Amino acid sequence: MQMPDDEKRLYLYEALELRGEYDARIKTLKESLPETKSNRDRGLFGRDEESLRRPSAGFDAVGARAELRALEFKRRKLNSAIQKANFEHQISLDGEAANLNEALESRKSLNERIGELHSQVVASAYERVIYKEGRDIVEKSEVPYPDATRTLDEARVRFRNLNRHLRRSSFEVTVDFKDE
Repeated sequence: MQMPDDEKRLYLYEALELRGEYDARIKTLKESLPETKSNRDRGLFGRDEESLRRPSAGFDAVGARAELRALEFKRRKLNSAIQKANFEHQISLDGEAANLNEALESRKSLNERIGELHSQVVASAYERVIYKEGRDIVEKSEVPYPDATRTLDEARVRFRNLNRHLRRSSFEVTVDFKDE
């Protein structure tokens, strides 16, 4: 797929990929710096006190810190551009217009609801039988199993459709951020 214009702006899916790359690069740089906890715990001396740790010839901590600051700045700018695009672009959500941010929040909420409905289905699959004085007391589930499974299936279909709308938007929406 080609860039959306000659200014090298990104489609939303490209911006999300780039943000992930920035996150990975930031993590690598942070973990390479001597002030990072894992490196600080190792210290300059090893366990046997004869083993000295020093930066390798190709590693420049000052340069790494500068690169880290630059990447963190770019990531903040990119994230702001992504958020702006999410607030500006509208999709249809259950027959009503909603921006991508609202749709993302709805997807998150619906995903949590699916987890709750899953637990409800599992719980409704069995009745609780209490043996008391030679007779059985049967406690039925609050929601009948067929109703619980139908509700869960409907929620899963809504989630799938919402996710498809969001994914399609990521190929249509441009983010005001120049690619590198």
